[in-house]
Amino acid sequence: MSHSFNPRAVLFDFDGVILDTEWPIYETWRDLFLEHGQELTLETYVQCIGSDFDTWSPETYLESLTGLNFDWKTINPARNVIIREEVGKLDAVPGIRESLAHFQQQDIPCAVVSSSDHNWVGGWLEHLGLTSCFQTIVCKGDAPKIKPAPDLYLEAVRRMNFPASDCLVIEDSLNGMKSAHLAGCPVVAIPNRITACINFDEAEFQFATMTEFIAAL
Repeated sequence: MSHSFNPRAVLFDFDGVILDTEWPIYETWRDLFLEHGQELTLETYVQCIGSDFDTWSPETYLESLTGLNFDWKTINPARNVIIREEVGKLDAVPGIRESLAHFQQQDIPCAVVSSSDHNWVGGWLEHLGLTSCFQTIVCKGDAPKIKPAPDLYLEAVRRMNFPASDCLVIEDSLNGMKSAHLAGCPVVAIPNRITACINFDEAEFQFATMTEFIAAL
């Protein structure tokens, strides 16, 4: 990079960094809220990005707004069908393929570190033809706690076998940045449409887009 930092490994978040899965997921929630006369702003919703509903739950929030109990066991599978259909139409985030090619040329190993599960992450990486670009994939279930706890990044650092300070993390969420920092990794913050409202001043590097990041390498 043209900055003073030279990573020995690069750890990519998945949702919103490699593939813009977060927007279709948000849209299904927003539509459900609107059906019940409620608003779901990005500023509110963004609390669960990079983590899970233990951090903040749209389900609990909608129930508290409406005073109703919802049959999530019926609603969520139907939402997931729509989400998979919409995500299936997407290519990797612009600049991702170029950045992976750059790191491959430099012999800098890359990993995916995600709070999502292996089926979700592995399935979409396969779909995009990107699986072979990563030395390892660390997901929910590979460490005791997901982001914002440091566990997933600590596991990735262990697998990469470099000091955490030499493992550059690319994140799009506050939960992800906190997780990486707690693990001792420097962070490149590249927000997406969902997380553009977040203040990433604590990140070591900030870029508006992945394409901008590539230009700085």
